[in-house]
Amino acid sequence: MSIRVVTGDAIAPWVEAVADLRIRVFRDWPYLYEGNVGYEREYLAHYRTSPGSVFVLALDDAGGVAGCSTGLPLIDAHNEFRAPFRVAGYELGRVFYFGESVLDPAWRGRGIGHAFFDEREAHARKLGFDITAFCAVLRPNDHPLRPADYRPLDEFWEKRGYEPVEGLTTSFAWQDVDQAHETDKPMQFWVKRL
Repeated sequence: MSIRVVTGDAIAPWVEAVADLRIRVFRDWPYLYEGNVGYEREYLAHYRTSPGSVFVLALDDAGGVAGCSTGLPLIDAHNEFRAPFRVAGYELGRVFYFGESVLDPAWRGRGIGHAFFDEREAHARKLGFDITAFCAVLRPNDHPLRPADYRPLDEFWEKRGYEPVEGLTTSFAWQDVDQAHETDKPMQFWVKRL
């Protein structure tokens, strides 16, 4: 496994592999995402067009994408992610937004998650940002598709210095694997001062 950091236009050759990985990984709990490649291309276009964007790629021995963690200046992110920060009084130009981290289950538990955060935080610092943030879906504990052995990542995020900010939430729509159409999902932001 190797870690490779690509930014701006250099992201373009990786979009298809990352789109495929997002569809596969986010199909599982807690996202339950019924994805499609067309939507993924459109969603990831924000990263291709932002000069401050980053993909932190985890490449297997054959050079295939086993994982990816994304980020971009919040000002370049979708409005669903920008608007709550504006309402809460944040200066958007100070916030670097971490989009997602997806990793093939076969590669989990090897420290790659830490590498994802290390590289994105280093990229944000290099660009002069002093706040990093991401959001995570909120699902009810009694959701019928919640695995009995599910362990949330809250403890990992807290050890990395992130905290959920009360009231700093948004919603984002996608189709769940057990649903016929898209529905809005509540999302909680976690924030760290660099």
